[in-house]
Amino acid sequence: MIILAGCVDQHPDGAAASADAGTSGPAATAADDGASGDGAPDAVESGGMRIVATSMATVEIMDKLGVDLIGVPHSNLTKAPERYKDVPEIGMPMSPDIELIRSMAPDIVLSPTSLEPDLRPKYEAAGLDCYFLDLKSVDGMYRSIEYLGEMTDRRDKARELAAEYEGFLAGYAEGREGETPPRALVLMGLPGSYIVATEHSYVGDLVRMAGCENVYAGETEEFIAANTEDMLGRDPDVILRAAHALPDDVVEMFAEEFAENDIWKHFRAVEEGRVYDLPYEQFGMSATFLYPEALETLDGMVRGE
Repeated sequence: MIILAGCVDQHPDGAAASADAGTSGPAATAADDGASGDGAPDAVESGGMRIVATSMATVEIMDKLGVDLIGVPHSNLTKAPERYKDVPEIGMPMSPDIELIRSMAPDIVLSPTSLEPDLRPKYEAAGLDCYFLDLKSVDGMYRSIEYLGEMTDRRDKARELAAEYEGFLAGYAEGREGETPPRALVLMGLPGSYIVATEHSYVGDLVRMAGCENVYAGETEEFIAANTEDMLGRDPDVILRAAHALPDDVVEMFAEEFAENDIWKHFRAVEEGRVYDLPYEQFGMSATFLYPEALETLDGMVRGE
C-alpha cells in the first residue's frame, strides 16, 4: 500500500496538473520555462533541446513525436523503442538517479503526474526544470501530447496523433445506445495488497470509455481503500483485477485471495464467473497508445465481444 500510494496522482484536476503547473524549475514558473501563462508553451526548436524522460509511457510518446532523448528509464517489463536503444538509462521511473540526470545537463525532465509529489521536490532541489504529463486518462495523454508538440516544434505530428484519436472515438461504441452499462469493481494490486481503482485512474478511465459504470463512481482520488463488505454491498456485475507491478505475482496473489477469503464467494460476479485479470501491458498505471487494444480486451470481458 505504501509503495502504491507513492504512485498516486495528488492532483484530481488532470488538466491543471499537466498544463497549469506542468513546467517548472527551482527558480522558474511555467511562463519562465517556455510556456505562456495559460499553460500553452511558446515554440521551442527541438534540434538543440536536451530532454530526459523518466517513464516508459513518456518515452513512447516522445518516440511517436519523433523526438530524440538523452536519458530514458530502466524497465524490466517494457523494451524502449529502437530510436533510444543506445540512450543511457537513468534508473527506475519511481526512483530515477537525480545526480546522473543533473550531470546530463538536460533542458527539461519529463515524468508522469502520478509521480509528481515525490519527484518535483527532488528535481527542483537539483536545479532541474521539469514537466509532468497527465497520463491518468487517454484524454489527458493527448492534452500532454499537444503541449509537447508545441514545446518540441512537433505540432504537425501532435495534430496527426490527435486526429487518429478523434477518428477512433468517432467509430468506437457505435450501436450501444440504450445499453444498460455493466457495473464494474476495479481492483489494483501489487504483491500482498490491493485497493480500488476509481474512474480517475487510467484503468478506471478505460473502464469508463468501455461504457461501464464503476461501482465506486463519485470518488475524488485515483485509488481508495475499501473493505470487502462494502464492495459486496455494491453488487458489481463484473470484477476486473489489474496489477501495478510484478504482474505474475499479483495474479497469484489475487487467485489466493479469492480462493481463501470466504466473502468473495458471496459476490454475484464470482458466482457467475465474471472475474477477469487485466493484461499488464495494456492496463498499467499510465495511459499508452495501446488503449484501443485495451478497450477491445475489456469489451471481450464485459460483453463477450
